[in-house]
Amino acid sequence: MKILDGRVALVTGGAKGIGVAYCEALLAAGATVVAADIVDPAPCVERLRAAVPGAKVLGLRFDVSVEAEVAKAVAAACESVGGIDILVNNAALFATLPPADVTDIDVDLWDRVMAVNVRGSFLMVKHVVPVMTRRGGGKIINITSGVAYKGLPGMVHYTASKGALMSMTRALSRELGPARICVNSLAPGAVMSDTILENTAHIQRYHQNATQQRAIKRDMVPEDLLGALVFLASPASDFVTGQTLAVDGGSVNT
Repeated sequence: MKILDGRVALVTGGAKGIGVAYCEALLAAGATVVAADIVDPAPCVERLRAAVPGAKVLGLRFDVSVEAEVAKAVAAACESVGGIDILVNNAALFATLPPADVTDIDVDLWDRVMAVNVRGSFLMVKHVVPVMTRRGGGKIINITSGVAYKGLPGMVHYTASKGALMSMTRALSRELGPARICVNSLAPGAVMSDTILENTAHIQRYHQNATQQRAIKRDMVPEDLLGALVFLASPASDFVTGQTLAVDGGSVNT
């Protein structure tokens, strides 16, 4: 028996980047996985089924910042796989954002970052919590970032959005604790994901010196996050809530 047997996990931003690794880890731990993304999830679903033979995986395409689409997607997931026990709020704008000084950030771009990174997570929680409550509890994992601790020049909009998500985690943990829903954050360091490797501006400005800032001096890869993710999704963390777990090789010390 696997630790997540019988559980259903929905991962936003699950069709590309680190989200694919999250989906694969949850599948390997026994969960049924819903890979949700604004891009077509079909290639990801095919890849996941090949990587984990016999895996139960569903792909859903929608925009997390649009409430009507979120509501429809949650209903579709419940109809197809029976419910949702684990929510991983991973969808975010980062790799496609060009580094910019605060005086050069367009207000519309600021609003879009907040819409995806903060409102999107709020909307997912809003519509998934009733499902989890009916099922007797659940796990919500908000993917934040170590930059919310340290600050990231040239990425004020992204940094602010991740700080907001950390605060939302604390508030939700207290509000949802009586319903046996644990809410925690996972804060990665600078990860060499495929989406980052495609963006030379990010590598040159943020990732080249990241290794030297760590206690463990090597590049961080998506696989470094998977043990912590599965722990937060599993019964092993049933008395852990309101916490942010930094997984960054010792770059952040809090």
